[in-house]
Formats: sequence, structure tokens, C-alpha cells
Amino acid sequence: MTPHIPFTKGNGAGNDFLVLHDPDNRIALTPAAISHLCDRRTGIGADGLLRAVLCDRLPEAHRYGGLATWFMDYRNPDGSLGEMCGNGIRVFARHLTHHHHSPPGRLTLATRAGLRTVDIADAGPSGDVTVHMGRPHLPLPDGALTVTSGRRSWPALYVDVGNPHAVAFVDDLDHPGSLASPPAVVPPPPRGVTVEFVRALAPGRLSLRVHERGVGETPACGTGACAAVAAAHQAGTRPPGGRYRVDAPGGTLHVHVLPDGTHMLTGPAALTTGGSLSPSPLYSMDVAAQQGAVD
Repeated sequence: MTPHIPFTKGNGAGNDFLVLHDPDNRIALTPAAISHLCDRRTGIGADGLLRAVLCDRLPEAHRYGGLATWFMDYRNPDGSLGEMCGNGIRVFARHLTHHHHSPPGRLTLATRAGLRTVDIADAGPSGDVTVHMGRPHLPLPDGALTVTSGRRSWPALYVDVGNPHAVAFVDDLDHPGSLASPPAVVPPPPRGVTVEFVRALAPGRLSLRVHERGVGETPACGTGACAAVAAAHQAGTRPPGGRYRVDAPGGTLHVHVLPDGTHMLTGPAALTTGGSLSPSPLYSMDVAAQQGAVD
């Protein structure tokens, strides 16, 4: 039984994450543990928790055997499972390369949304990282959803980037109000939804605010930037070369839409600190080893 759990903390455009290094799938986390660790007063503080597990040690990742070495087990601060995180996967890749768990270059990483390819140039603690995000899926017509925040409502477009998004274009990013509570989305998507309020500044230039499912308002969102670009692209706002700049309160992300519709997300990923978690009744290091699974 290992008495301490190593962790790294990092951020991508201000969106911060805890990475727990658990290659052998030995950590059993409860939702209460995740909420505690992500709390900014009683824990370490983060917008999400990422557990680094070898694919061959985690039953839900066995299907990726031979295709990827590492699985990103993404959890929201409320303890719920997350499929994909565009900022988180860049921090995850930075953790793996900086701590010599994987060489820099092109990494194939497994997530609940499928495989994602990441290009990371070096093993330093910071720098830009590019993620091949795949092709967003827009299964519903524009305006099929309505988003309400405060006393205002907007038509929204449903965009699936491996996780669900509702994108509403607004004239002013102050119009949605504080976003202290989740915006109402009608009809409500069955898996919940992350909501982006997007202002189009110019062809290829967007700004946004985001309320993330299971998190709240965050400084940035990588999948949200891709969702916003997919919505703008669908509306015909197509800059030369398909290159977009997306400004969020926490920083700037760049999205390149390739001719086949694939979205390439580029942005910063920086490791800020690390250490080890002391034993706690909220999480254990032996349950997973005995049962062979965490979830």
C-alpha cells in the first residue's frame, strides 16, 4: 500500500487541473474526495481532476490496447465523469512529458471520447501544445435549443466535441450576467451541457464566456472554443485558411479547421506545482488493486 499519491497541478489558459499519477490503477476516488481536492478553500483547488492511468491497467480502457499507452480519467469538480477536456488534455500531456512518463513529440492519448493525438514539442514545464480534436458533430438545426441566463434568452446550437455544448451568439458578453448558476437550456440535453456565450468580433476572431457542466464559469474551455468555432463555421464565418482566434477571460486559444472538418486546438499548458497527497478516508490506494477497477 502506497502511503502518498503524487500529483501535479497545471493550467491551460487559466483553466486549472490536478493530475494524479496512478499508472497501475490503484487509487479509488469517491465523488466527495474529488470535490474536496478541487475545492479552493478546503482542498488544493482546480477546475477538474485528471488521473493518469495505463490503458492496460484500466478495464474501461482495454479497448485502446496497442493504440495508446495512457488513459486520461477526467472528473469534474462535482465528482461526475467527463468525456473530454481540450485544456485538460494539454496539461495531461505536459505532465507526462515533463515527468518523463512519455517522450515529447506526437502522443496518442485515450479518453472517454476516444483517441486524441497531441503534439508537444519538448519536455519543459510550459509552452504551447496542439490537440487533434476530431470533427465536431452538429446533430440538430441551428436554434433547436434555447439558452436562458437572467432575464435574457438566445437561440443556441448543439455541438458535440466529444462532450456536449450549447453555443449562443450574443451582442455583449455581459448580457448573460454573473453565470453563478447554470444557464437554463431547453430542451435539456440528456447528458447535461456546457454553455458558451460567444461574440463574433471579426471573421476568424471570437470571444467567449463559458459555464462548464459540473464546474461553473471557468476562465477558458478548450472543447468550448472548438464548439464556438464549429458554430461560427456552420454560420458561414470562415476566415482564410480556417484559422480562428478565440479569446476567453483566462487567455487565447487558436483553432485551425482543416478541409475535412477536423479541428486542431493550440494553446498554452503550464505546470505550476506538484507534491503528494497524504492518506485520507476519502480515497484509498488498495481498493482498485483488489477489485481491478475504479468506476
